[in-house]
Amino acid sequence: MFKRKSVNVAVLLALGAALPGVAMAQESLQRVEITGSRIKTIDTEGQSPVVVLGAEAIKADGIRTAEGLLNNLPQVFADYGGSVSNGSTGTATVNLRNLGSSRTLVLVNGRRMPAGSPRNTAADLNQIPVSMISRVEILTGGASAVYGADAVAGVVNFILKDNFQGVEFDATYSGYNHQQNNPSGVADIVAGRAKTNPTGFQVPGDKGLDGITREFSVTVGGNFADGKGNATLNFTAHKENALLQSERDFSSCSLGIASGGKAFNCGGSSTSYPGRFFLNQGSFTVADAAGNARPFSAATDQYNFGPLNYFQRPADRYSATAIAHYDINDMARVYAQLGFHDDHTVAQIAPSGLFVFDTSTAGGIKFENPFLTDSWKAVLAASNADEGKTFNKAGDVANILIARRNVEGGGRQDDLRHTSYRAIVGVKGDIGAWSYDAFGQVARVVYQETYKNDFSNNRIGKSLDAVKDANGNIVCRSALDGSDPNCVPYNIWALGKVTPEALAYLQTPGFQKGFTNQGVFGASVAGDLTEYGLKLPTARSGVGVAFGVERRTEQLELSTDSAFTTGDLAGQGGPTIGVGGKYSVDDIYGEVRVPLAERQPYAYAMNLNASYRHSKYSTGPQTDTYGTGLEWSPVKEVKLRASYQQAARSPNVVELYASQSQGLYNNDSDPCAGTAPTATLAECARTGVTAAQYGKIIDSPAGQYNGLFGGNPNLKPETANSITFGVVASPLKDLNVSLDYFSIKLKDAISALPPTTTLSQCLKTGDPKFCSLIQRDKFGSLWLTTGAQIISTNINVASQKTQGLDVGVDYGMRLGDMGKLDLSFLGTYLKELAYETVPGLGSFDCAGYYGSTCGTPAPKWRHKLRASWATPWGINAALTWRYFGKVDVDASSSNEQLAGTVSEISKTFSAQNYLDLSASYKLTKNITLAASINNLLDKDPPLAVTGAPFGNGNTYPVVYDALGRRITLNLNAKF
Repeated sequence: MFKRKSVNVAVLLALGAALPGVAMAQESLQRVEITGSRIKTIDTEGQSPVVVLGAEAIKADGIRTAEGLLNNLPQVFADYGGSVSNGSTGTATVNLRNLGSSRTLVLVNGRRMPAGSPRNTAADLNQIPVSMISRVEILTGGASAVYGADAVAGVVNFILKDNFQGVEFDATYSGYNHQQNNPSGVADIVAGRAKTNPTGFQVPGDKGLDGITREFSVTVGGNFADGKGNATLNFTAHKENALLQSERDFSSCSLGIASGGKAFNCGGSSTSYPGRFFLNQGSFTVADAAGNARPFSAATDQYNFGPLNYFQRPADRYSATAIAHYDINDMARVYAQLGFHDDHTVAQIAPSGLFVFDTSTAGGIKFENPFLTDSWKAVLAASNADEGKTFNKAGDVANILIARRNVEGGGRQDDLRHTSYRAIVGVKGDIGAWSYDAFGQVARVVYQETYKNDFSNNRIGKSLDAVKDANGNIVCRSALDGSDPNCVPYNIWALGKVTPEALAYLQTPGFQKGFTNQGVFGASVAGDLTEYGLKLPTARSGVGVAFGVERRTEQLELSTDSAFTTGDLAGQGGPTIGVGGKYSVDDIYGEVRVPLAERQPYAYAMNLNASYRHSKYSTGPQTDTYGTGLEWSPVKEVKLRASYQQAARSPNVVELYASQSQGLYNNDSDPCAGTAPTATLAECARTGVTAAQYGKIIDSPAGQYNGLFGGNPNLKPETANSITFGVVASPLKDLNVSLDYFSIKLKDAISALPPTTTLSQCLKTGDPKFCSLIQRDKFGSLWLTTGAQIISTNINVASQKTQGLDVGVDYGMRLGDMGKLDLSFLGTYLKELAYETVPGLGSFDCAGYYGSTCGTPAPKWRHKLRASWATPWGINAALTWRYFGKVDVDASSSNEQLAGTVSEISKTFSAQNYLDLSASYKLTKNITLAASINNLLDKDPPLAVTGAPFGNGNTYPVVYDALGRRITLNLNAKF
């Protein structure tokens, strides 16, 4: 089951599974350390709520990735994962409370994980072998004073098997089964387009099983030295097959909005095949193999860029983990953990090409080009005539824009590899009433990236400039004059004329490499001061304390080759500059737990907790983080709890020093573009539009625009205030109920001003602090050329705030000879998810919304309900109901910072209900066969045109079950 921690130690000992009441009576109470505190107590329910995913819950979920396990929880929001292709870092991260993955601390056996990549400093969940997970503890209140300032939103602690005996083999095979029956009628839309463009639009058939995932692991462990020590070894191999967007009807075309806004259509990109040539009298394209030109039709000629995108990235992962300990004596245990993980994945998106290539930057299109047919010479002459120029003799030049997709070369592939090494050694023990722990930890992640099938901007112009040599052969002018002897001419003026040699010349790989290093050295002491007389007369237990020191170093380096650094790769939007940096932080911290009353009238137990951490950063800042909490049980069955945390988080290396480079952001449209702009001339003038451009600006048919993103070395620390209070009750035997309120507020939050907010506020107010961030190109667009962009680099924005309620219920029911039924429920009500981007501007609330400004869907209510039946016949079964509440597109909000044009078809994502079924059967004493079906009813995801972070395939596959019913088979053997 998934559940909140029970009020007795049996929950922890049972690894998340409820135990009968009689078993609890047989356990001798012992002091344990729980996630959220270093003080050992008998009570496993602390001042802050902790959700536990036990071994049985993990099996019932039928998911073989750490990201998948967490994303099913209502407190977790979408972040990087295996369903993200465009913009993927190759990592998987966790985002508690939608405050960002950089504000969620990830631990393994209580030790922090390293930065997962030089492109993304959040911990990479791909490094965690699921077969080694014993349980997962998720602390959903702030814990910065205990663990460090990056625990603002909470802590995720993966507890691995560390005292294993025997041999365990585990094999898993899973895939997706899907029937193509999307209720939005996308298949019919695609079929209609296929009549005129059968190569660009195809309707997929039903899928028996695709997106196959295979995993095999072996775990070996045993005691040694007469039981004084134990060593546990694990090897895991994990492989995922690629799944293209063309394999699902709802993602087989890039959706747009039909006229009237009540239906979808197939949109696309102007960078099309066989091309869009922007001339003064309009746009043209290639008609046939003879090289005739015809007018470009946006309705039929836009490029369908969706099918080649990966819906599920292929992945190959290998990991080896070793955990060992040895008791030197009763007061000292030495321990070690070694980990190696290699993760190789490929992200694929639509082909590269000429992304509105400005031929004037390369000398223009010359009349003597032998590839030009009479038809093309005629339309180019007409274009030049509008400028008072000729195009009828050698030396005449036409300056045009060309948008052409490189379909001959295939999709752009981002080959990503992360190889990580992690080692921990330490010694811990108990001396009387005191316990101690001293350790050293080092970790390194090596990153390698090869970007394939992109075009070289520098070579495009040369290859378009074709001439005849003395022998009548068509060659590049640069090859003829010797400036580039390798140049091969590129014939895009007729169908089927692009040669493999031309592709080999134009397609240029890009390389990035880097690493992250982490070193942590710490020592802590915790003690029970009862025997020293530090005890209140109203309490039976004495004061508990813990204090320690820690030094942590973080280093990051990313190197890029000349293709990335100079911005030569046509499909990247701009240059990618390397980044490097290092900092260290020295911490001192302490905790105190004061029992105020025990076994008193109306105070079965009452405890006061306080914690403090002082951090000194080598980059300059010194920060203080502190927290306090109160637990009060008026009777044994009821506990009231409250906590307050204040944290100051300094910016990490990426936030400070990441190179500022151009990328893409999504928006429904540019209000100043098109023949009938929705914004007035006066409003558009504020964004840089001239009177001559107004009404003539070409809008992006794909809804993608240029932005400048990156770090800011002038960032200052952000502060966070976290409040939780709630109640935990056990009114009946085997019934536990919890209700907790949470509130987290960030001030001077490290973030970026959304480009959509910048644009809308400039249009509405004309305020220079917004308008100065908007740069239109010479055509007035925000996307046509690299000269167009909205600056969205990191800043300290005004504030962010989230608040809501968490609900948890666990109930166990004995069924006599039929076994036992367990019910578990987790739900979260999101009351507020507010952002204030600029002081004084006011805030906007994203609770219940999704879209280009609010980002990933944030429903006001989510829950997960599971019924688990354990029988006496070796059969276990579970039925799970996952509910994800409705969300509206953010432009439908009445808040003026969000309000915009709304299409009826994509206004609302209806509430989603998913049913999951799992079962297991013990074939023998040592062998268990398990099966699960997630998304049992094969529900399609809600569809949208508006893109946002972690969107893919016209939906949000990290949020919703996008690929159909997932069928998983697992065979486990223990000896």
